[in-house]
Amino acid sequence: MPFTPARPDPSQPSVRINLLSDTQTKPTPAMRAAMAAAEVGDEQVGDDPTVNALCDRVAELLGKEAAVFMPSGTMCNVAGLLAHCRPGDEILAHRTAHILSREGGTHAALGGFQITGLDGADGKFTPDTLRTALHPRTRYEAAQTLVSVEQTANIGGGTIWAKADLDAVVAIARERGMATHMDGARLLNACVATGISAREMSAGWDSVWIDFSKGLGAPVGAVLAGTRDYIDAVWRWKQGLGGSMRQAGIIAAACIHALDHHVDRLADDHTHARTLARGLAQIAGIDVQEPETNLVFFDPAGAGITAADMVKALRVKGVTLATMDGRIRACTHLDVNAAMIEDTLGMVRDIVRGV
Repeated sequence: MPFTPARPDPSQPSVRINLLSDTQTKPTPAMRAAMAAAEVGDEQVGDDPTVNALCDRVAELLGKEAAVFMPSGTMCNVAGLLAHCRPGDEILAHRTAHILSREGGTHAALGGFQITGLDGADGKFTPDTLRTALHPRTRYEAAQTLVSVEQTANIGGGTIWAKADLDAVVAIARERGMATHMDGARLLNACVATGISAREMSAGWDSVWIDFSKGLGAPVGAVLAGTRDYIDAVWRWKQGLGGSMRQAGIIAAACIHALDHHVDRLADDHTHARTLARGLAQIAGIDVQEPETNLVFFDPAGAGITAADMVKALRVKGVTLATMDGRIRACTHLDVNAAMIEDTLGMVRDIVRGV
């Protein structure tokens, strides 16, 4: 089932509590001030000092040689994989991975890639599952070129790949001469939750990116890192996809501000997610997946109401969430506080009582 957020309805009250996604965050006043004061230049020819500073900082953060600023995380994935693979190549990823389920078939359309979805609980496949999926290199089958993981696993419930499993996947890929790519849209959520640094978490991975427009609270942007030669190849695709920008320092400044001020506070989002999950679990008939980061997936069917109807009922009350793969997803973020969590729980209880 596709991602289906509740559609805005002018006849309904305005949104008071936005749990739809961490992409819904608004720039803080301090972030807006940083953007207004940003030194800028032409990013496309390498003359924007703020973009350059951001890319250098993310490359250092992730332990890579170089990095490139992108308008979106999807472009990081698309351009990143186009730089890794050739038409006809096979990519191995979890069956719910963003590159397979949320990017409109672009990898097949532009790259001619075959993405094979691997099974596994909570959005993650095991190293053994990866080994089983490998086949001998023959002219009869697609060349298996790349292994991709998503940290954290969105549809899996915001779950965290264990460092040992990440290392095992890298080792298996290297044995087979395959490249590795980490979709790190919420990588820093995993780092804050585990205490493992971003450099350590992404060690050994050929390419990795982080998104700034989710929990970090910037209005737009993501940064992809890897070797210098790889980033040069990515830049060719960024140019061709229309991702090159001009005075992009204005938005890069928001990302730098986020790194300075919004990383450690991701722990608050995780706390709010756990509070929400505990409260939902206490309502008879609601099945809740225990959150590991800032995503809470739950199913109210046992309480006599469908996920879609629950989302509609909450929207009438000014709370917006999304249905995803038959469940409700609530996402905590910078603009959600503890009082909003308690208000949401109260409204869910009222709706269930009404049922």
